[in-house]
Amino acid sequence: MSERICVIGGGAAGISAASMAKRTNPDAEVTICTEFEDVAYSPCGIPYVIAGEIPEFQRLFLAGPENYAEAGIDLRRETRVSDVDLANQTMTANDEVLEWDKLIIASGFNYKLPEVPGNELDGLTYVKNIRRGIELNETLNNVKKAVVLEASPLGVEMMAALAHRGIETHLVDETAWLLSSVADQDIAEPVQKSLEDLGAQQHYGAKLTRFNGSNGKLTSVGTSQGDVDCDICIIATHKEPDTELARTLGVKIGSTGGIVVNERMETSIPNVYAAGDCVEVPQGYTHVAVQGLTGAHAMQQGRVAGASAGGGNRTYNPVFIPWGMVGGTVQIGGASFGEHLATALGIPYVVGKAQGISRARYFPGVQQVHVKLLAEPGTGKLIGAQMVGGEGVKERADFLAFALKKGTTLEDIAWMENVYSPPIGALYEPMSIAAQNGLAAL
Repeated sequence: MSERICVIGGGAAGISAASMAKRTNPDAEVTICTEFEDVAYSPCGIPYVIAGEIPEFQRLFLAGPENYAEAGIDLRRETRVSDVDLANQTMTANDEVLEWDKLIIASGFNYKLPEVPGNELDGLTYVKNIRRGIELNETLNNVKKAVVLEASPLGVEMMAALAHRGIETHLVDETAWLLSSVADQDIAEPVQKSLEDLGAQQHYGAKLTRFNGSNGKLTSVGTSQGDVDCDICIIATHKEPDTELARTLGVKIGSTGGIVVNERMETSIPNVYAAGDCVEVPQGYTHVAVQGLTGAHAMQQGRVAGASAGGGNRTYNPVFIPWGMVGGTVQIGGASFGEHLATALGIPYVVGKAQGISRARYFPGVQQVHVKLLAEPGTGKLIGAQMVGGEGVKERADFLAFALKKGTTLEDIAWMENVYSPPIGALYEPMSIAAQNGLAAL
């Protein structure tokens, strides 16, 4: 009898888990259950369709249901798993009982509705899946004023998208600067300025107190700095792992609220795996658990979970979290720690900074690139990096995360080889200059 592998969740983790399970064990019966209407699209592209930078939502789809049928995967959309029976290895999906030998939980995340008065009003919305994104896109045609709640990566993207549409846009965030959970203030400052130039009004240190409304509809957002009038509020708060079903199974939950997994993405229960936004994984330098990472992390975790469930032997390493995005017209990114987070964790460091350029100084389109490297005081071993500029941030963040993983030092970066080609790279690589300045600090 063929092995039965069931996957709960159709996001990046769930789809990649099912595909890899089938590839690893072609004879397995692989079933995916997702409560949503669609799979295999890029939710990260939604703000850019809303902004008009991508002309249509259809471009975000990567594959259709027929592709999974052709691959021999039983894809069940709009199917909610309401119960899992561990003793009998079954689960109830839309009232149908399915048997499984291996189970992969990829239930994703939820946005937590702020616990303040007025949170039941019409006009509070999330950007979570493509159908809701399409609905929001239509709604925004009649919106004149909008509030974005929290300067998270999604919040930053939505600020820019709304401003691009000519909507009066306000950010409400109780922290001191944009992207404060991941970026240092000096690195975030150019992004804040870029968003200001687009017309986005940013209210930092403003604590949400209530949502105000009339006849059941949102009219303003109440803050510690006063009310902000609006027709709609985009909730872009921290993603919370959806572990409701996992908790009913008795799966071990960690300090972040995510499911605890080992390097093969196995949970504390035999034959049950988990991947994506519902799990926590160790950070590479501190081994402290982290959760709610990027789509790329979810996809790779899903691949490991699927391979493991299919009988393979892949492992998932501790993460150094390369990240990057565009805020307004400025790119920002990094890997591992910045100064703010390292200080909060009590990690000693020296810092090397450099203001460089992305191309030869005489080549059209040359952009400034600000790089900051953090290293151990004694060894010079790299422990973190952040950067901001007009271009080239993504490539540097990827490289520096890999360098962190390999134990690279400031000495290594200072004397690294680099591409010099006037259209794509300056003679002096900004990372090398930052590393040289870090060595001077050592």
